[in-house]
Amino acid sequence: MVRFGRSRVSAGLDIGSGFVKLVVIDHTKPEPEVVKVVTSSLVPDAIVEGEVMDPVLVAETIRSVVETAGLKRPEVVAAVGGHDVIVKKIPMDRMSEQDAGEVVRWEAEQHVPFDMENVQIDFQILDPDGTGPQMSVLLVAAKRELVENRMSLLQDAGVTPVLMDVDAFALHNAFEWNHPDALRGLVGLVNIGHETTNLNLLGDGVPLLVRDVPFGSRRLREALQREHGYTAEQAETVIQGRDRSVDLRLFVSERVDELAMAVERAASFVISQSGFPSLSRVFVSGGGARIPGLIDALGSRLSLRVEPANPVQRIGVRPDVLEHVALDEFAPMLMLPVGLALRQPR
Repeated sequence: MVRFGRSRVSAGLDIGSGFVKLVVIDHTKPEPEVVKVVTSSLVPDAIVEGEVMDPVLVAETIRSVVETAGLKRPEVVAAVGGHDVIVKKIPMDRMSEQDAGEVVRWEAEQHVPFDMENVQIDFQILDPDGTGPQMSVLLVAAKRELVENRMSLLQDAGVTPVLMDVDAFALHNAFEWNHPDALRGLVGLVNIGHETTNLNLLGDGVPLLVRDVPFGSRRLREALQREHGYTAEQAETVIQGRDRSVDLRLFVSERVDELAMAVERAASFVISQSGFPSLSRVFVSGGGARIPGLIDALGSRLSLRVEPANPVQRIGVRPDVLEHVALDEFAPMLMLPVGLALRQPR
């Protein structure tokens, strides 16, 4: 892993459609501590629907962020996500992890709608201590091209990925660390990004369903431009809550239906497949969590307790970080890079 002086640190790199974000966490102390946060916005359409349209520009932005963080060795934990990644809980005959590794690809053929010749597979046994004839396995399948493209982008930026994670798992990791009391029952983790929302349903802390929803802060910004005649900069200022002269509550409540319906459908599917009676709580992170009125509107539409997820609620933050970053403003956007940076150095 990356080393800061004599400290063991890990750096989580989140390459989003709107921002590149880097969080550095020191694991030397008994509890992890955030020691660096660096963010840089991307020009519009540099990344569209997860596809890098301008790899030179994105690579340069990554390089700049890593250099600003002052990493002595440019090693990061990164992630892939989107429609080319499948995360699914499947049943398998009970066997050892070694035996499961030999047959999981055959099992994956029954559940993954990709050409298996071009897919990378990983898995985790969710109930390794069980004694029944069947066990639950969390299957992860990613198109090899997606992983290779991300690795190539990082290489062009002069960065070495020491671990390649999955977006949904990194979000889960940060949530589990910071909100351990919220893991009982069926809980929704909704990460609203620039273009896409990652919806992760957890049953007693175990990922049961991961789904991407084509809803993000960009859609609301463009609606403001179209309906109110704002420039892109004015709309972004309003969406980020920096211009409080505009009341967004009605505007947001009229447009949150799509996201609410996606949450309801996902919850209905999980409930029908599991023993959970209902969705109990929803936590919101990502840039969308900063949009004035969105969390309240989603809660009203779902008739549920909806609240912001805080990626540094139970993690220390070095004082000098607060001197350079408005953490209250940026914290919702750091769920993913914090989850990546929490991966322990080896």
